[in-house]
Amino acid sequence: MTEQSGFEAEVAARVRVEVRDHIAHVTLTRGDKMNAVDPAMAEAIVAAGESLRGRDDIRAVVLAAEGRAFCAGLDVASFGKFAKEDPVARVMPRTHGEANLMQQVCMVWRDLEVPVIAALQGVAFGAGLQLAMGADIRVADPGTKLAIMEAKWGLVPDMGGMVVWPGLIRSDVLRLMTYTAEPIDAAQALSWGLVTLISDDPLAEAQRIAGVIAGKSPSATRGAKRLIALAESGASSAEVLLAESREQAALIGGAHQMEVIAANMAGRAPQFD
Repeated sequence: MTEQSGFEAEVAARVRVEVRDHIAHVTLTRGDKMNAVDPAMAEAIVAAGESLRGRDDIRAVVLAAEGRAFCAGLDVASFGKFAKEDPVARVMPRTHGEANLMQQVCMVWRDLEVPVIAALQGVAFGAGLQLAMGADIRVADPGTKLAIMEAKWGLVPDMGGMVVWPGLIRSDVLRLMTYTAEPIDAAQALSWGLVTLISDDPLAEAQRIAGVIAGKSPSATRGAKRLIALAESGASSAEVLLAESREQAALIGGAHQMEVIAANMAGRAPQFD
């Protein structure tokens, strides 16, 4: 077995992707290591997200993890390797559009055409929290701990969190969490806007939400995600208003919208297959 094929095997073993009933279930499978992110895990997470791009059969994604933690952050064992490499050569090249590999761990989910719901348990620290930030919606177990952990290692967050956090939490909260690296509990995260919901069974709740979304018009849901992304990007009011009209014009009278109307009139669930 060559070194490259061995690395590919590691990547394949890190993340599982299953599609059922128009929902993609993406599961981190390195539970024995608390799903810590090493190079193979980063490649696997990005590959999983990119494998779902452009698939018309998918209407929502559930992002979850095996074991007692969603993701404990960067694999500490990787730090030794990183220290021996040229940091500029490692982090500066834009290997995935506007992002490098580690940033794409978060951004691939933000850029996916359909909603992503993350189910969190145990801890979501550092890289794990930034991965969770890639989701549209985050459901956490009451015992979950979350932290912007990079200051503990003398670093700054550099995996996409700084793209997402300013739109979710107050500046003082972001500064407090970034400067101190202190973990917060799920209740505090909910209060501050990092978590959407708290549930005793976050995976089941994430799957329930995904099922509700999957029952809505696929074209309307995708249009809504595009609109929200544009509105959050700092676009002008004129640009957002025009985009609203453009998306609506494309939906009115279309096959999906007509099926929704017919289903509502008949008191049945719509069928988009």
